[in-house]
Amino acid sequence: MDRWGTVGMKIGLSEVEGHVLHGLLEETSGDIVIRLDRHGFIVHASANIAELGSDLTAALLPPHITDLAARDHAAFLGEHVTRGLKGCTQIGWIEFPVAICADHGTVREAHFPRWYALTLKPMCDSAGTPDGAMCLMRSVQQLRSLEGELHARAVTDPLTGLANRTAFCASLRRHLARGGGQMVAVFAVDSMRALLLRYGQRTADEVQWGFAKFLETMAQTPTTPGHELAQLDGERFAVLLPDMTARAAREWAEDVIDTFAGLAAPASAKARHLTASAGLARVECTVDWTLREAELGLVLARAGGGRQVAVAGHRRAA
Repeated sequence: MDRWGTVGMKIGLSEVEGHVLHGLLEETSGDIVIRLDRHGFIVHASANIAELGSDLTAALLPPHITDLAARDHAAFLGEHVTRGLKGCTQIGWIEFPVAICADHGTVREAHFPRWYALTLKPMCDSAGTPDGAMCLMRSVQQLRSLEGELHARAVTDPLTGLANRTAFCASLRRHLARGGGQMVAVFAVDSMRALLLRYGQRTADEVQWGFAKFLETMAQTPTTPGHELAQLDGERFAVLLPDMTARAAREWAEDVIDTFAGLAAPASAKARHLTASAGLARVECTVDWTLREAELGLVLARAGGGRQVAVAGHRRAA
């Protein structure tokens, strides 16, 4: 018997299981090694399982492997382990959030749980009968966080932090799949090109950021439940108003335009007076059609001198 068989015997494993443990440990250190019986109950585990808040020495009854998973993933983990316990070949990795013990978790982890990946290699006795399994649990929290960050960057405008055009179009497609009919408003600060040429990109960015925060505030009211706000490009913003009639959406957009004009009033006659305009459309036909109609309304509003709300073919001063 070599040293790994001896090590296995010392922690309650057979010589063969000790060699399996060696193979698992060769892959990585710091992961959690678990020995399951044929029913999926944890017989032994490496000491670092305590990171999950599990103390096997204090348990009257051995916990089941599914006890480690968050409640809504326990069945998924159980099915995976059950399939593995029935055979004698190693199965692939699965990922699941762990159930953090109250004494070990944090308030943040209650909303953003830690994710682990698990793989197992079934054990068989000399007759080839399944006899439990050796498992390896590996933290994938860093990878999950990175994936979440990359996704957030892919659907978020870096200047304003709002959803970008890609994310907004995806949302419109979902609404169209359910029948559509919602109202969309497309806003823009008037004369942004002139402002950019006169004051530079930094000032233009500050105006865009300020207008984005203003729109967020105006959209987060009891009259606009379920709204979605996005930046379509460097100049235009879109607001989806799912629970508004066309008339209510127009009145709300007009209020936004008037309020912004009042807040952006110049301190002196020489300063530039910032105003905004908006175009309205109904979510129908296709995403491109919807946005084209709303942006055409914006063009009409600006053509009329700005500080207006318009619908393609139906212009009205605010």
